[in-house]
Amino acid sequence: MVSLFFLNEKYDLDYTSLGILPRTIEGLKGIIFSPFIHGSTEHLFNNSIPILILGTALLYYYGKLGIKVFTIMYLLTGLLVWISARESHHIGASGIVYTLASFLFLSGLLRKERKLIALSLLVTFMYGSLFWGIFPVKEHISFESHFWGGIVGFVIAYYYRNEGPQRIRFDWEDEVDDDENEDFEWEHLKKSPNNIPTQIKKTDSNFSKDKPVKRIIIKYDYKKNKGD
Repeated sequence: MVSLFFLNEKYDLDYTSLGILPRTIEGLKGIIFSPFIHGSTEHLFNNSIPILILGTALLYYYGKLGIKVFTIMYLLTGLLVWISARESHHIGASGIVYTLASFLFLSGLLRKERKLIALSLLVTFMYGSLFWGIFPVKEHISFESHFWGGIVGFVIAYYYRNEGPQRIRFDWEDEVDDDENEDFEWEHLKKSPNNIPTQIKKTDSNFSKDKPVKRIIIKYDYKKNKGD
């Protein structure tokens, strides 16, 4: 990305034609090459630093899933821009920046894992202002790349929410509180006829109506002693 920019500056190669030209066969190659093309030093800096930071975070925390996610985001964002954007060459990696930021933000919240939630908050703090880039504020800026990048990141974060790193669940989280157990049993005791809990009636054959209840009767004979 940086090398291509300085080669273009030195030899005036004009790589703009490698950008995405919507709804043309020629413009399809831009889906692959457009993120490497930038129009100015400021444009390059504004995209390369966030990609370095966010991309590193993605690979570090998500591992193999991060590679798969990045590939899908890269291709899908470019394709959506090619389908729907204005008829002009769209260049730059800003769409990828938006996909990375939106994915890391939503994915951390959905997974409820402490480190990923912290990462979500950090992304919000550092790149929250990106939100305004989805609107057509400046004519020379490809807001379509920003918009579709954000949407793609959110959709992929939701789709893969059950893959990759997850919050550790402890056994005690699934246990029912003792007070709740007592309330549950007492409610069944009150509702069940003959004060026999419903659960016991279903499982214990001794309480079946078809079988008589066996009783043990103990008789005592009392005799007075002769000396009394």
